[in-house]
Amino acid sequence: MGVEYVSRVPRAPLDDLIHDVYYLVGRPPYRRLTLPAAPAPLLIVNLGAPFHIRAGKHLEAAEYADGCVVSTPTRSWEFGYPIPSRSVGVHFKPWGLAPFLPMAAAELCDRPATIEQVWGRPATAELRDQLATAAEPHQMLTLLEEALMRQLSEIHGLVLVRHVSTAIAATGGTVPIGDLIAAGGVSSTYLARRFKEIIGVTPKRLARAHRFSTTVLAIDPAEPIDWADLAARAGYFDQAHFGHEFREFTGFTPTRYVEVRRRFLREHPGHVLDGWPLPAD
Repeated sequence: MGVEYVSRVPRAPLDDLIHDVYYLVGRPPYRRLTLPAAPAPLLIVNLGAPFHIRAGKHLEAAEYADGCVVSTPTRSWEFGYPIPSRSVGVHFKPWGLAPFLPMAAAELCDRPATIEQVWGRPATAELRDQLATAAEPHQMLTLLEEALMRQLSEIHGLVLVRHVSTAIAATGGTVPIGDLIAAGGVSSTYLARRFKEIIGVTPKRLARAHRFSTTVLAIDPAEPIDWADLAARAGYFDQAHFGHEFREFTGFTPTRYVEVRRRFLREHPGHVLDGWPLPAD
């Protein structure tokens, strides 16, 4: 049994906050996967056996039965799948998680919470019961969208943060943050505070994540790689700086990252999960 993965862009107004909602069922390619840090908050509603997450600087993996919510991570994290797995989830835009949270996004940065901690036990139990009895994937995604709509709230500063985040993403994280602050007509302190409340990290940290993601996703692991040239073209001060970023964002050195990517491609060619998660075992 492989993995069935169904995703779609949600209806308005959720589409302004969310890249896609998805359904996943089956046997993941590896029991443990490393997820490099990316400018993308995540929500997973678990419908199978508990999974385990090792995040931030935590040495021990924590168990999550009902699912998890995590804002923009600053470092790689490890996800331990139950086999088989079954879940629905949300890939948010950087600013998209905040309207569904009762706390500042910074509180969940590298510290995933359970769904129950975020939405409460009654709402979480009701949603999981509905999902468990749904007839097919798209019905499950509709139920998830309806639950998101019930939790949606107004967030102060969202328009400003969305505008600045979009500008950062459009340049792959290379735009000078000072230029964006000046254009927004606010102080750097105010913008940083809004970013931490809504995204979980500062504008500079988000720009670092975009720059790194843009650089790494452009790597073709099947081809030889000139790391010094890659670092220079991405705007890193030197190759050592790039290597430090690489270890922090992926958990691997650059050469080890390519070895692991090649392993994934070799063992699971064309797999639906290929691209960002990496084998951790």
